[in-house]
Amino acid sequence: MVQNTPTSVVTIDRFIIEQEQRFPEATGALSGILYDLVVAAKMIANKVRLAGLADVLGAQGTANIQGEIQQKLDVISNDILVKALDHGGRLCAMASEEEEGIITVPDKFQKGNYVMLFDPLDGSSNIDVNIPVGTIFSVLRRVSPGGGPGTVEDMLQPGLKQVAAGYVIYGSSTMLVYTTGHGAHGFTLDPAIGEFLLSHPNIRIPEHGRYLSVNDSYEKYWTEPVKELMRHYRGMDGRRDPMNVRYVGSLVADFHRNLLGGGLFAYPANTKSPTGKLRLLYECNPLAFICEQAGGAAIDGRQRILEVQPTELHQRAPYFVGSKADVEAAADYLAKA
Repeated sequence: MVQNTPTSVVTIDRFIIEQEQRFPEATGALSGILYDLVVAAKMIANKVRLAGLADVLGAQGTANIQGEIQQKLDVISNDILVKALDHGGRLCAMASEEEEGIITVPDKFQKGNYVMLFDPLDGSSNIDVNIPVGTIFSVLRRVSPGGGPGTVEDMLQPGLKQVAAGYVIYGSSTMLVYTTGHGAHGFTLDPAIGEFLLSHPNIRIPEHGRYLSVNDSYEKYWTEPVKELMRHYRGMDGRRDPMNVRYVGSLVADFHRNLLGGGLFAYPANTKSPTGKLRLLYECNPLAFICEQAGGAAIDGRQRILEVQPTELHQRAPYFVGSKADVEAAADYLAKA
């Protein structure tokens, strides 16, 4: 459930400033990070929009730290984000799903009190067939002494410590959704003026979802409690009306639909991936922060995902995120394991 579009035009810059003014102690650094992110999002949106015309489709010929083949737009998007964010004096380090270690801020630039982690182009394997893709980001306050370079320890904080998180979906329209812990708000890019405008204030996800997003091809690798859970979502146990199965294979696209229409995205642990597949820091935590701010929930199958203590930069986790009642059902069924 989403509130009606406001009658007055509110740009994302105005919205960020008005939110900042609610907190007299704010330094403006977090707002500056969001401004830089908006610029990067516009640049990536332009690349995605021209993907079928420019030489940016297809594989790069290299693999990322997870061993996945990088697409050309993965590398381009990663570079855009780094260059947009490394010089503003607000960050002390970054981390990307596409790079093995942390990304340091060049010595010639001032170091700030925040770190950012991001998946530069989620779902990029679908870009060649024109399926929506997206950027996911998470912002944390550094825990290492200020003034110097950031450290891995600055990144390895539970999701509860996030001060901002969001995603950009590049689809039929380009939309940015973010939270700073005071509700989840969506902005749609108006290409005529090149500005993100407030289109979805105070997003609220329905308590019970209509959509189930899960890759059924892994069913033979699921545990019996997971199979029972999926039968429950389909109404096969007679305890609920069946959910409609909608799975794009692009996390941002599936999550966005479920956030607005109600639903659950599930990537359970299985015998092939016993620790899950999605990245805790780059995907699970930021989307969970948004979902909780919209009234939803997210777990790893046993505990609230935002309470998981990370131990590795590229740590993976099982994931259930979406409408609160549907996530609670997952917790109940998986407690049997």
